[in-house]
This record gives sequence, C-alpha cells and structure tokens, in this order.
Amino acid sequence: MEIQLATELTELIPHFKVGVIDYRNITVGDSPQMLKGRIQLFQESIYFELENKNVTELPGIQEWRSIFKTTGKDPNRYRHSAEALYRRVKKKNYLSSIQSATDLNNFFSLQYQVPMGIYDQDLLVGPVEIRLGAENEEYLGLNGRINSLNRLIISSDQNGPFGSPFVDSERTAVTTNTKNALQIIYLRPSTDTEEAKKLTESIMNMFTQINGGEASYQILGDH
Repeated sequence: MEIQLATELTELIPHFKVGVIDYRNITVGDSPQMLKGRIQLFQESIYFELENKNVTELPGIQEWRSIFKTTGKDPNRYRHSAEALYRRVKKKNYLSSIQSATDLNNFFSLQYQVPMGIYDQDLLVGPVEIRLGAENEEYLGLNGRINSLNRLIISSDQNGPFGSPFVDSERTAVTTNTKNALQIIYLRPSTDTEEAKKLTESIMNMFTQINGGEASYQILGDH
C-alpha cells in the first residue's frame, strides 16, 4: 500500500513522523489469555500511577495535545485517542477485550502514550495520504457519531478519510474477517528516527507473534 505524508503537516509540525506497518495473511480472533492478563495488569498499574497525577502530565499525552493545538483543534474538546484511553483507565473504566488486533492496538497505545490506528487493508483503495482534514470532511466514527474532520490530522484513501489520531472510521475497522491490515503509529515528534524504528519494529513483531502472517514496516517523515 502506497502511503505518503502531506508536506503541510511536516511543515507545520517539525519532526512529524509516523510508523506504518503492513500486515498480510493475519488471523484475527480472541486474544490469548496471556495478552488479556497483560492488558489488565498494565491498566491496573496505570490506574495507581495516575492516582495523584493528571493524565495531561504524561509526556506522550502532553506532546500529542500540543500537536492538536498546532493544527487548530482544541485538545480539551478533541482528545486524541491515547488520552481518551488513559482517561478511561483513570476512572477505572478498564478496556474489555474486543479481538486480538484491536486489543494489541490499544495496549501499545497505552504503553507508548501515542495514538494508533489499525485498518482492514482490503477495505482501502490506495494510495493513502496523511494530511489535514478539510472543512466539509466527516465520517461515522467508531464512537458511533458523525465526526467533523476539519483541521484534524487524517488518513485518507481514494474513497475519502478513514482514520485519525482522534477517532477512526467504521468503514475500515478491523474485524475477525480481516486478513490484511495497515497500522499507523502516530509517533511523538520528539522520538528520534532510530528509536522510532525500534518501537515500530517491536510492535510489528509482537503483533505477528499473536496474529501470525508476514509484515513489513516503514517510518514516514523526518528523514
């Protein structure tokens, strides 16, 4: 899948970069007990860590809030997906298991404090561009609402926008029928390229350990 970053983003946000992983022939199903246990324990440890701390004090959460501000979105009204996950955990509203691909996506998002999206590649018509949303653009999100995409960072294919670090669309959601997937990791701009590669590669390796298949990755931006 050909994927590119719009120059308006890289000009607006210095060192903007994303990790992109291409999965083929995967099997998405119930998460193994080991993963469910790990996610549960991790959420409990975050809950205790946040007892005397605001979610917005966490470095990754903070950095992505400032990116939303830079693109012209109020981070208090539009909370990026990693912050939304952390706020749920702080309220002890722990994430329940959905399926292996989404569970892993949420786990890594919590682990690295960055928004991430995973999409069914067979529902995409390439090429894909990561850019800023226009005034009239919107989609039905996984939150069950029609979301305005104006000034949000979005991923868009030939059929229009499908993903964002705010909320992803229903149109390209991964299910247990998904065989090929595209994962986008909205890295912190402060992460250097070597670290970005390591992080993306470790996500890819754990994902294929659980879901099988083959995978390759690339880092876009900040070269």
